[in-house]
Amino acid sequence: MAASMRMLLSLAILYVGFHSGCSFTDPQDAAVLMALRDSWLNTPPSWGESDDPCGGFWEGITCNNSRVTALDLSNNKDLSVSPFPSFGILAGCNFTGSIPDKLGKLAELSFLALDSNKLDGHIPPSLGNLSKLYWLDLADNQLSGPIPVSPGLDQLKNAKHLHLNKNQLSGTIPEQLFSPDMILTDVYFDNNMLTGPIPSSLGYVQTLQVLRLDSNALSGQVPSNLKNLMILTELNLAYNKLDGVVPDLSNMNALSYVNLSNNSFESSPAPDWFSNLPSLTTLVIEYGPLMGTIPGKIFSLPHLQQVMLRNNAFSGSLNITTGVSAELTLVDLQDNNISSIVLGYPYYANTLMLTGNPICETSTINATFCRVQQGRKPL
Repeated sequence: MAASMRMLLSLAILYVGFHSGCSFTDPQDAAVLMALRDSWLNTPPSWGESDDPCGGFWEGITCNNSRVTALDLSNNKDLSVSPFPSFGILAGCNFTGSIPDKLGKLAELSFLALDSNKLDGHIPPSLGNLSKLYWLDLADNQLSGPIPVSPGLDQLKNAKHLHLNKNQLSGTIPEQLFSPDMILTDVYFDNNMLTGPIPSSLGYVQTLQVLRLDSNALSGQVPSNLKNLMILTELNLAYNKLDGVVPDLSNMNALSYVNLSNNSFESSPAPDWFSNLPSLTTLVIEYGPLMGTIPGKIFSLPHLQQVMLRNNAFSGSLNITTGVSAELTLVDLQDNNISSIVLGYPYYANTLMLTGNPICETSTINATFCRVQQGRKPL
C-alpha cells in the first residue's frame, strides 16, 4: 500500500512539474492557435476559456517548455499514437473556414493532418516553412486554387507524405513542386480539378512508392522518366485526358497496382510490360486503346490477383492455359472482340467475365462466362 502511495505521489509530482513548466505559452505559438480558434468553427470548448493554450490546458494541445509540440483533435484516436514527438492531428472534426497563414509558424510540427473536415480557401504558401514536417494531409476538404510553390510546398524537403486528394484544387501541378532532394514516398493528388501535364520532375523523386493522380483533367503524354521510379508500388492515372502512347512501365519491378483507365491513349497492342512485372497484383485499363490478342503470359505472373481490361478492342483467342497464378480471382474482359478461348488443365475456375464479346454470341462455351455478373467491387 505504501509503495502504491509513493508511486502515485511521484506521478503527481511529475505531472505538476511538467505542467508548471508549460504554464505560459510562447507568444508566437499562442498567436497561431488563437488564429486557428478564430478561423475555425467547432473548436473544443476549452479553447475559449483562456488565451493561454499551455497554461489553460486547451484540449488536444501538448506543450514542452512553453512551445506547442502537438495538436491532437482527431476523432480517430488511434492516430494519436504516433512515433513522432511533434504532430498535429486535426482530422474529422468538421472544422469550417480557411487554413490560417500563421499555421506555418508552428516550426516544431512534424505531423499535421487536417483531413476530413470542411476547410475551404487556398492552401497557404506558409506551410512550406514547416521544415520538420514529415506528414501533410489536407485531404477530403473543400480547398481550392493552385498548389502553392516558391514559396510553398516545394520547400518541404523532409516530407514523406503529401496528401491533397479529394479537394477542389485547380491549375497545373507545378514542375518546381518536385526535386531530386525530396524524400516523398506517397503523393495523393487524386479527385481534384488539376489540369495540364504530369510534371517530369516527379521522375526525379526516387523514393516514391505511391502515386495517385486519378480523377483530374490532366493532359499530354505521361513523362517517360516515370519508369525510373524503381520502388513505386502503386500508380493510378485513371480518369484523366492523357494522350500519346501507353506509358512504358518496363523494369518497374516493385509495381503492384496499375490503373490507366479512361484516358485518350493511342491505339496499340498490349505493351510488353504486361507480362514482365513480377510484383503485379492488379492491372486496370478499362475504356482503353488496347487491341490485338491478350498475351497469355500475363496470367502467369506469380502474384496476379485481378485483371480488368473491359471496353478495349482485344480480339482473337483468349489463352488462359498452364501456369496460371494461384492468386488470380478476377479476369474482366467484357466488351472486347474476343472470339474464342483456350483453357488449360486444371483450368482457371474463378471469375471470368466475357459479356459483350463475339464468343458469347457464337459459342456454346460455359454460359457463366457470358452472364452479366453483379457485385464487382470498384477500384
